[in-house]
Formats: sequence, structure tokens, C-alpha cells
Amino acid sequence: MEKKVIRIFDTTLRDGEQSPGATLSHKEKILIAQQLERLNVDIIEAGFPVASKDDFKAVNEIAKILKKSIVCALARCKKEDIDVAAKALEPAKKKRIHVFLATSPIHMKYKLKMDESQVLEEAEKWVKYAKQFAEDIEFSPEDAGRSNPEFLYKVLSVAIKAGATTLNIPDTVGYTEPAEYGKLIKGIIENTPGYHKGIIISTHCHDDLGLSVANSLAAIDAGATQVEGTINGIGERAGNTALEEVIMNLHSRENYFNATTNINLSEIYNTSRMVSSFTSLVVQPNKAIVGRNAFAHEAGIHQHGILANREVYEIMNPKTIGKETELVIGKHSGKAAINDFLKKNGYDLNEPDVAEVTERVKALADKKKIIFDEDVIAIANSITNSLEPETVFVKLEEIIINTGNKMKPTATVKLSYLSHEKTAVASGVGPVDAMAKAISSALGEKFELKEYNLKAITGGTDALADVTIVVSNKGGKIFSAESLNEDITMASAEALIKGINKAIAFEKNEKGDESK
Repeated sequence: MEKKVIRIFDTTLRDGEQSPGATLSHKEKILIAQQLERLNVDIIEAGFPVASKDDFKAVNEIAKILKKSIVCALARCKKEDIDVAAKALEPAKKKRIHVFLATSPIHMKYKLKMDESQVLEEAEKWVKYAKQFAEDIEFSPEDAGRSNPEFLYKVLSVAIKAGATTLNIPDTVGYTEPAEYGKLIKGIIENTPGYHKGIIISTHCHDDLGLSVANSLAAIDAGATQVEGTINGIGERAGNTALEEVIMNLHSRENYFNATTNINLSEIYNTSRMVSSFTSLVVQPNKAIVGRNAFAHEAGIHQHGILANREVYEIMNPKTIGKETELVIGKHSGKAAINDFLKKNGYDLNEPDVAEVTERVKALADKKKIIFDEDVIAIANSITNSLEPETVFVKLEEIIINTGNKMKPTATVKLSYLSHEKTAVASGVGPVDAMAKAISSALGEKFELKEYNLKAITGGTDALADVTIVVSNKGGKIFSAESLNEDITMASAEALIKGINKAIAFEKNEKGDESK
């Protein structure tokens, strides 16, 4: 059985822009339209030209630029709307006028103030009028989901006779259930006078009950061959059908639906990011297909499975949409994931070092929400640069800092030096200065802190502090050291102790050489 091709109709620039706060500039609309064409979207609804001068300009510019996709403009069943839409679409290589008229009892009574016979008359009149400007005419009975099916069949039949080539069935307020919507589509195909296979049946679903994608897929099962929606599912109220979800359902379950699309799948993620950036509507992390966590794995068992065979825990290859699998390093990560990450970043550590990196990552994850790649690399660096046990002569046993806006910072340190306990108290211009002076005092002023540098590995107040210091001994020989800790004072103390240990090791080696 031949697979049917589902047309993808994108209304990000029209319905999507109706999301509160999602207003797009003229330039942004052009860039999104060009990206949608790279995505190989079949039809792009560029706007509602009569709504504003900017909308008209955007539709007109997009009509001039696009070469492959059909450019569509929305219009009410009114002469002015259709005239302006036709004018905006004049430069288009491929164009469509999309006219709509409400058909539900509540819309006809309170919004249109028309009865059924008047709606039938208006639908025929304005579809026929639009047909003189474009061969490709789409008709939408607004709020079809709450319309009387028998009346819908009549309206759609009139639209076909007047020249409509696509019949779009909007679930305008996201009211229908999948089985119900599928039944509606099937009923339209079977009962609309004048319907034939040359007529495209389209879906346009909203997400008020979270069912827009499910309803669209149910409609495809029932015979629909066009799906309307937006990138990232943005739109009025709870949004529209998320096109990327429909597309990847059809791709991943092609045999189930016996259907495919013309979409360039590798551009899905790029398109999602562009729309999110321009509209300032952040994609929720756990959103299907394009969410930050959609292909992210933190649990150690899952990470081990992914490393063994991606298909163990992924039903789609993220590379298909232009993304990568991400093994999120965090408190649940195991040694396999940490080692894989380190190797990809050029670190071939032995098993004990990998185990230590893993433990330190887990400890850090208990203190901060997000572990960044830079954190793991910094931890690996600190471990690979750590001193051998035989070169550790000074150990920091305890440090107490007293500071405040009305007192001079004071540090008390307790050190273990060649198995002897050393304590000292010192004040300084700040906590780190006080700590450095206390350590120097405890060791008999043998070492001097010459340079001190601090940087945060990542942003945020919970970032790892990376401290680099330079100390000198009495002979003027300098030694550098680095340490990492989420506490700035501890990172500073550990770096200083590390530098002092290097100096002591050097001195002992010097004496050893002299005695030979």
C-alpha cells in the first residue's frame, strides 16, 4: 500500500504570533520564513494582511523571497480582507488564500449574528470571490469541533462547489477528544457532497486540553492529508499543534501511520531554537522532541545503556533533528558516563582517578543544581594535578573565619606539619588575606603568597571557585598551585597549602642532592 504524504502547514507567523508577548519584528518574520523553507514546510501561513500594515508588508516580502513553499495569507469572508490578502500575495511563486467563517451554534449566534442559511450563502460568495485571485483556496469552518456535523457537511460542500481545494477543520478551542475528532474527519470524507480525493482535508487543533497533537494524529488515521500547527506549539491560549511532534510521530512510526512528510528533519532543532529566540518563549526542558531534556540522560543505569546501545533508551536518533544525545552529568551519574565524558574531552584517566572524579561530581551535585561540562573538566584537572601522597607535608586540619561589615576579618588555622600540630590566628583586609597570613604564621613565615587569581568555572553564585596562586620560599624560588572548591576560602586555602607542599618537596630534594 502506497504511503500517503502529509502536507505540513505552518502558521507560526500568524497563529503562533498570537501568543501573549510573542510579537515578531518584520525582519524576524522574514528570517523565520526562510528557515521554514529550509525545513521544507509545504505551506507557510505568513500572516493576516488586513490586520496591520506590518502584517501586509511581512506577507508581501515573504511572498517575494520564498521559492519552494506555498505562501498563504489569511482572510475573513469579507471583500476587504480578501482584496488585501490577494494584493499581499501578488509576488508569490506559489500562493494560497485561506478564508474562514464560523459554523458552531455559539459563534453564529453571538459573534456572526447569522443563521445557517446566511452562513451557507456567505461561504459560497466569498470562496468564489477569492478564487479569482488564486487557484489554491483553503476554507475553514471556524470552531468546527463544536459545530453540528450535518451542517458542516453542507458548508463544506458549498465551499467545494465555490472552488475550495483544501478543507481545514479547526478545533478552535481545543475541545474535542482524539476519537471524536477522528470520527468528525471520517464523517466529513464520507458524507460531504462533492468531496473527492483531489480535495485536501486538513487539521487545525489547539491545545487547551493538551490533545492537539493526539487529535491531529487521529485525523491522519481517519484520512486527513494536511496538518496545521506551529513550531514549538506556540499560539493563542495553550497553543497550537506542535508540528515537530506530529512530524516525528510520522517519521518514527511510519509503518503504523503508513504516512510520511516532505520535511527536512535535520532542520527541526535549528528552527525550534530560532522561533524560541525571536519570540522569547522558552521551550520547556521536558518538551518532546526539542526540549533540552528530550535526549538527555542522567540516571547511571540509563547512561550505561545508552553507551552500550543508543536504542536501549532512545526511540529516535537526536541527530535526525540536528541534535545530539546528552549524557547529563549529575548526582545520578555513574563511572561509565563520567569516563565517557572525560575521554571525549581528551582525558584518559586510570580507574581510581575516574572513581575520584565521579565521587567529587556527586558531592558537587548535592550542593548545586546544575553540573556544567566545565565543572567536570576542572575537577579532572585538579585530580590529575594533585600531589603524590609522599609529597604532602602540610595538611589543613581546620580553618575558622570570622568576618563582618563592622569587624576586621580574622582567620584561625590548624595545620598538621610533619606530624606536628601548628595553629595560628591572623587578621587581614579580607577572609582570604587573613587565612593566608594565618597559614604563613603557623609555618614560621617561611613562605610568602606572591600572586592570587580567582575565577568562577561557570556562572551563578554556586559556581566552582578555581584559585591559582604563586608562593615563594625564603630563597626566592616560586611555586604555582591551583585548587578547586565551591567555597572560595577553602579553594584559596587548599591552593596555598598545595603550593607550600611543592616548595617543601623542592627543598627536600635539593638537600637530598647535596648529600649525595
